This record gives sequence, C-alpha cells and structure tokens, in this order.
Amino acid sequence: MRMPAYARPPQPGAERPAAGAAAPSSPGDPAHTDAIVQSHERSAALGVSRIDRPDHSPIGRADLVISLERNRRLHEHAAPVMEMLREQIARTESMVLLTDTVGTIIHAVGDDEFLDRANKVALRPGANWSESAKGTNAIGTALVDERPMLVHADEHFLHANHFLTCSAAPILDPRGNMLGVLDVSGDFRSYHKHTLALVRMSARMIENRWLSEDFSHALRLHFHSRAEFIGTLMEGIVAVGEDGRIIGANRGALEQLGMSGAALRMQTLPSLFGTTLSNLMDHCRARLATPMALTLPSGRQFAGFARCNWPMWSAPGESGESNAAPAPAPADRGEARAERAEKAAERSEPRAAPGAALAQLRTGDTQVDTVIEKIRRVLDRDIPILVLGETGTGKELLARAIHTDSARGKQPFVAVNCASIPDSLIEAELFGYEEGAFTGARRKGAPGKIVQANGGTVFLDEIGDMPLPLQAHLLRVLQERQVTPLGSARSVAVDVAIICATHRNLREMMERGTFREDLYYRLNGLAVRLPPLRERSDLMPLVRRILDRESGGRQHHLAADVATLFEGYPWPGNVRQLFHVLRTACVMAGPEAAITRLHLPDDFLEEAEAAQARLAVARAASAAVPEAAAAVAVAASSTTAAAPAAGPAGTLDDMELQAIKRTLEAVGGNISEASKRLGISRNTIYRKLRWNQGQAG
Repeated sequence: MRMPAYARPPQPGAERPAAGAAAPSSPGDPAHTDAIVQSHERSAALGVSRIDRPDHSPIGRADLVISLERNRRLHEHAAPVMEMLREQIARTESMVLLTDTVGTIIHAVGDDEFLDRANKVALRPGANWSESAKGTNAIGTALVDERPMLVHADEHFLHANHFLTCSAAPILDPRGNMLGVLDVSGDFRSYHKHTLALVRMSARMIENRWLSEDFSHALRLHFHSRAEFIGTLMEGIVAVGEDGRIIGANRGALEQLGMSGAALRMQTLPSLFGTTLSNLMDHCRARLATPMALTLPSGRQFAGFARCNWPMWSAPGESGESNAAPAPAPADRGEARAERAEKAAERSEPRAAPGAALAQLRTGDTQVDTVIEKIRRVLDRDIPILVLGETGTGKELLARAIHTDSARGKQPFVAVNCASIPDSLIEAELFGYEEGAFTGARRKGAPGKIVQANGGTVFLDEIGDMPLPLQAHLLRVLQERQVTPLGSARSVAVDVAIICATHRNLREMMERGTFREDLYYRLNGLAVRLPPLRERSDLMPLVRRILDRESGGRQHHLAADVATLFEGYPWPGNVRQLFHVLRTACVMAGPEAAITRLHLPDDFLEEAEAAQARLAVARAASAAVPEAAAAVAVAASSTTAAAPAAGPAGTLDDMELQAIKRTLEAVGGNISEASKRLGISRNTIYRKLRWNQGQAG
C-alpha cells in the first residue's frame, strides 16, 4: 500500500530549514515531508488521539476577553489585512483566522457558505489550534517551527480534520518575537498553490505595520538588492538608533541579509552596510530620489532609502553647527524628541484644505459626486449619516473622509465592525467594563470604543449585524449621550458623532423584527448609497490612482487587453477587489511597466475571461436579432409556406460553446488564432471544450 504523503521519509541529503526561516513548506518538498512527520511524532507523544472525537469546546468567555485584551494591538493591525485577504479568496469555501501565541483563535472572517462546516471543527474565536489540542495542523505546526506552513487533507493528525487544507504564517515583531499566526483554512478541494504565498504576504503587511508604529520616531532604512523593489512587500526595513545601532528589522531584512534578529541587532550601520549615520541623515534630509549605495562586508550590493518622521537629532561624534536643541538627559531624551517632533510637524506640515479628504474621493463618477455634495451640506450639523452599499464599495473610506473634513478631524476616529465581534463581547467592546465586571476582566477595566472616541467620531460598520438586545442599549446611549460600562453604576458623558454603514436592507430587517425601528430613524439622519463599481463610470481613473499609489514610482500601466478585461468584468468585490488585484499585479510585475495577464491572480483572470466571453456572445446574439427579424419578415411576406420558426438557441453556455466552435472552424482549428479573435485565453477554450465533452459523455 502506498504511504500517505505525510508519512513518507525525507529524501537522503534533505536539510530542514532552520527555525524562523522564511522558506515555506509545500507538498512534495522533502523539508515539508520532514516537518509533517516530525509534527505527527510530536502529536502522538502529546497523547493526541487521531480517531476519538476531538474536544471543540472554546475557552471560556473570561479567558477569551483576556486574550483579546492582550492582543488588542495585533487585532487592530491584522483586521484590515484579513478583510483584504478574504477578498482574495472569496468564494473558495475558506476562512481567514488570527490566533495568539498559544494557538487560540481571536478573530475570524470568511465565506458564509463554509461557516457551518467550519463551526463543526471549531474554526471560530475561542477555539485552540495548538498541536497539543489538535495535533498536526498549519497553525499549531507554524507556532512550533516558526515558519510558514501548509497542512493539506490527510496531513492533518486528526481524522476529523482531513477535509481541510490550511496555510499559516507566523507574525513576528521587529525583534523576532512571536505575536501570533495568520491562517487560511478551507475545504481541501479548494486548495490552491498560491494561497500560502498570499498568507505570507499578508503576514508581512501586518509585521511592517507593527514595525512602522514601533519605530515611528526612529530613522528607518528601506533597502533591496534591486532598487525597483523598494516600496513593495519584498523590501527590507531596519530601524536605526541614535548611536547608529540596528534596533529592529522586518522579515524582508532578515531574509535578504541571511541573519537572525538577535544577530542583526548586534550590528551597526558601518559594520553592516559600510555607511555612517551622518550619511543616512543627510539622505533623509535631502529626500533624494536616487537610492544610496550600500555594501555588505561580503561585497554584496544593496540600494536603500532613508526615511524618518521626526526632526533630526545630531549623530554622536558629529561636529559643526546644528540648529537642534541641546541634547536632553538620557532619562527624558525620548519624550523631548517626541515633543520636538510634534512642534516641528506643526510648523512644517501644511494644513489640508477644507474638504480635501472628501475631494480626494472624486474621480469623475456623477453618483459619487452627488453623494459627496449631500454630505458636505450636513457636515458639522450634528446629523447622523448612514452609508449604504455593497461590501467593498468604500464605506469606511468615506466615513474617514467625513471625519477628517469635519470640525472633529483632529479628534479620534474609532471604527467598530459589528459583524466581526462575537455577540458575547460586543457590549464590552462598545461600552467598556469595570474591574470585576466578569471573571477575567482586565484590572482597572476598559473604557470601550465609544468612550475612546469622545470628542471625535464612531464608525459603526455593518450596523445591521448588531444583536437586537444591544440595539436598545445603543439607542439609549445616543439619546442620553452617556455610557454606562458593564459592572458600573456610574455613567460617563460622551460627545461623539455617529456614522453607520451596512450592506443589508434595514427596512426589510425592521419588517422582520430584527432591527429596531426607533434606532433606524435615530441613525438615519442622511442616508447615502455608494454605487457598486460595476455601476460607476470612473473605473480607469480609479485604476490610475491605485497604480500611482502602489507602483512605488515605477509608473505601471495596464496593457490594452488587460484594460479591456477590466472594463468587461462585473467586479463583485467592488473597489476593494480592484485594489487588491492591482496591488498583487504591481508586486508581480516588478520592474516591468506594463501589467499583463501574466501578472494577474489566476482566479481573477479565469473569472474575468469568462465574463469577457459571455459579453462577446451576448453582443453577437444582440447583433443577430435585426437579421433574424428581417428574415422572418421576408418569410412572412412569401406566398410559399414557411417552416416553423426556430426556438431559442439554448443557454448562454451553449451559445458560448457554439461561438467557440464556429471560430475554431473558421481558423482551421488554430487555438491561438481563435483565442485572439474571441479575446479569451487558450485555457478558457480548452476548459469549455473539455466540459462539453464531459457533459456529452
């Protein structure tokens, strides 16, 4: 009997990647097989049963609250990235999961059609997926090996999990410490070789966000062996201290330099890159468009740009005049520098023109222009705004622009996704809680999102998903302008503007009794609808704006056939989907200026080509209608008895197939020529023909 993939011994001479290495595991790779075998051995040693019904009960509510509080910052950085990742894997029966350092799921988003099956194996917040709880699985094994991991089908230790395919990548902080794991889990039949790469890229985005926040007031060096990759997810980033020492780095830096985080933090700029802090500071001051030349002791060359967000301190040992303030004492150096940075920012940064944020959303579509004009009229009039629209149309982007252009623009903007927080926790998240409000509550309690936004704006996204009992509480808060935290008898006065958004039909929900009528009319001061991308007239201006933002100065543009493909695609994921497709395409294109079909994600390309084929057939059918009508008229006027009129040509798929066959006949069976004439790929033609043969058989 053939041995299953996970049980096959590694090939002779195969080496296992070192812990923390970025090299991902993949089926067929000896290192991957070795990792699965070792994980199975660990699972057996831990006493995990492969055949017994596993315990899927989540941790208690109190423990989950504690985990969420401990990982609040990770959740805030990861949540928007997870939404982007979900758009990339839409309609693949998959879920995006975020866990803490012990494998407990703290956030999950995914395919509604997969939720029922996912719940049966506890792919939900509170469930633990460490190896000790679930045996070999992508999350638990990635935590142990500290590297990206794919566990497919029967590679899972538990028989109950053999229907899954899971791709996970650890998330590390700039010092190399584990923060958690990002994972995509789905039906094993939906396996795609690019999923792990998407997860790795998404984890890297979270890590880079973390690094930028940790070292927002430090000098950062962005580098790559190829200058055109600076500004992409491939770049390395190191943070540099005032003494010229390396104090932090992203995963891209560790990979390119071939060093561990600890080893890198023992380096200085001269010992690592052969340059001085003075040179780096001069480059940062000058904002030069050309990169610096950096050289490792081994002779390897890199290009780099220095970046910083604060006024320059004087480098140790530098001479010459300086306009900087005298160096503060070590104890308060960081505080003084931050204060100088804030004052300098106030002096040097031009204030945005009134209404600039909303104006940035205008790209030529009259429907969007109308929405913006309506909002301008009610700005700062204490009128709540309800934004309607499909998922991905840019509702939060609009809400942030409203806040920025309002008189509250300098105050907090707090976004709450009512659909992503468990029902049992949303009340504590929104309204806060006192110490001892429930078992496991954080010492000194927590203020809650509404109090955090005091003076600013609260954005309640997916308000239609808010539990009915909580709607009454929210209504009371909006009417009384006071919040009473859980476990407290004391109310806290709040002053917040409210913006809500939903993709649901709230009027239908009111009729069904799932949304309070009084809350609806309290929130619906001005309701505006963002049109889906397929109804907008500004697709190409949007493409240009996104490319300018994501190209990193390389001036990418769409090839002519790709532009045609985009214009014929219905964009079910709307602007969010367009953004992610273009972002991926920019990374894949690299130094190439033109974005071609080769740079597009496979699943998107397949859907877009199918949509293009349907559009071509529909146009051909509509063009044939006048000719058919003329023929009928001629036949009717003839004295000769006419044959009965033919019925419908068949389904749209039949019409597509007939169009393909006719074109192939016209070009003598030349697939390439037929592909050019029809405007679809050869793979699509082959797939249609194979499908037809299968149906006929």
